[in-house]
Amino acid sequence: MNKQQMQQHQWKRRQMILSGVSVAALPWLGRQSAGAVTVQPRFADNPFTLGVASGDPTSDGVVLWTRLAPEPLHGGGLPPENFPVRWELAEDEGFRKVVQSGTELATAALGHSVHVEVRGLRPDCWYWYRFHSGDAVSRTGRTRTMPAADMLPDRLKLCFASCQHYETGLFTAYEHMAAENPDLVLHLGDYIYEYEGKDNRVRRHSGPEITTLEHYRNRYAQYRLDPQLQTMHALCPWLVVWDDHEFDNNCAGAISEERGVSEAEFLLRRANAYQAYYESMPLRRPTIPSGPDMLLYRTLDFGRLARIEMLDTRQYRSDQPNGDGLKPLTGAVLDPQATMLGEKQEQWLLSELSSSKSLWNVLGQQVMMARVDRVPGTDQKFSMDQWSGYEVPRRRLLTALSERRISNPIVLTGDIHSNWVNDLLVDFDRPRDPVVATEFVCSSISSGGNGVQKATGHALLMSENPFVKFQNSERGYVSCEVTAKEWRSRYQVVEYVDRPGAPLVTRSTWAVAAGRAGAEQV
Repeated sequence: MNKQQMQQHQWKRRQMILSGVSVAALPWLGRQSAGAVTVQPRFADNPFTLGVASGDPTSDGVVLWTRLAPEPLHGGGLPPENFPVRWELAEDEGFRKVVQSGTELATAALGHSVHVEVRGLRPDCWYWYRFHSGDAVSRTGRTRTMPAADMLPDRLKLCFASCQHYETGLFTAYEHMAAENPDLVLHLGDYIYEYEGKDNRVRRHSGPEITTLEHYRNRYAQYRLDPQLQTMHALCPWLVVWDDHEFDNNCAGAISEERGVSEAEFLLRRANAYQAYYESMPLRRPTIPSGPDMLLYRTLDFGRLARIEMLDTRQYRSDQPNGDGLKPLTGAVLDPQATMLGEKQEQWLLSELSSSKSLWNVLGQQVMMARVDRVPGTDQKFSMDQWSGYEVPRRRLLTALSERRISNPIVLTGDIHSNWVNDLLVDFDRPRDPVVATEFVCSSISSGGNGVQKATGHALLMSENPFVKFQNSERGYVSCEVTAKEWRSRYQVVEYVDRPGAPLVTRSTWAVAAGRAGAEQV
């Protein structure tokens, strides 16, 4: 059976599995606007408790988001009706110069979320926006468009983050990120965690481990009630992509890490997770999920300065080889049929990179690409969940970056609750080979609780992996300033997350000069 036949077989099998599930249980029915409309709604409580957000900007438009939820932790608290929501976009914070406005329906089928795709705006401009429903008015958000495709901007300032476990720490890092006033935020996954609530933590998840659509909606609502996170969303556009905890820990394609979970159960849970993700994020219509499938990989251009490819390393990957965990590079690690991105996404990525006219080409993705040996001495063990467990596709991608002479490739990564700077090689067993790209890995916003500046075994880790330039395990984010001459990444950390008020510390700063691969400490 060839690859095309195998894909057709898998698609037919998925449809057969889902056809055995009660249609009434499926959260995607396509008729999002069907149902009664409450023309003049009146709310006993504020329906805009979850704030506002914007995302996926282009040179002439952006997505504006909100969700009506007067009782956010109880499914939103609205009847199964549709509510009109009026929106305004202005050139000034006082809304004296409104440039566009309109009305969208907040439909019950999509959790009363609103996704406004604004077009026809001026490139490289900041705007302010807000929503109205009944006599209620949302907070004001600020957003921006990207520079025109033929322009070379002086600078891009972006921040990237990941892994914000609500229970294990406060989101203090976002308070400091807001003060930096970035053009763009990239969130690289683990926006929520799916686990049931536990006592004796900084905060407590509401409800059990989440599996149903209402569970996922309530969990996103709980996270969005955090004031620091809500404020950061309102300050600039975000580019978001998931990792595993938006659905289920260490998921790989349609395969659960837990034994005894049927494929039908797993895909139904994934459909619930994907719908709630769309409802909770400022995403465009092409990303609306179709059952357990959702197209999330996409491209953003910041003029000719930077092209950002947001990748999905969870939905299409092969199962983790060798039973997951830390293992040697043997057996299924070397399987030529293994995939991290899936064939279609990989071909799309190579096409986008090859056609790019940008000075910097950025991969926003989830799991570490550097092949890091985690044990001392001659024995070697590597993470099977990261790109190191998928050696053939990892080499294929880095070889393509090298052979196609992709301009200034940069990889931005989350997932592992620690900071890293890695120079990427096609073959890490040949450390004198040319550096192909640089990988900046951000720590968590709060996952893991209070961090440490240098973990036990830090020196040994660095000596075992000479391409690792920096590593620590503090909480925080990475702030990047990009010009035509240089990419500069500052590792911004907070020393504790178990109580408010942690000051910001710039722990380390690294730069990559345009035209010269490899990171140097500033």
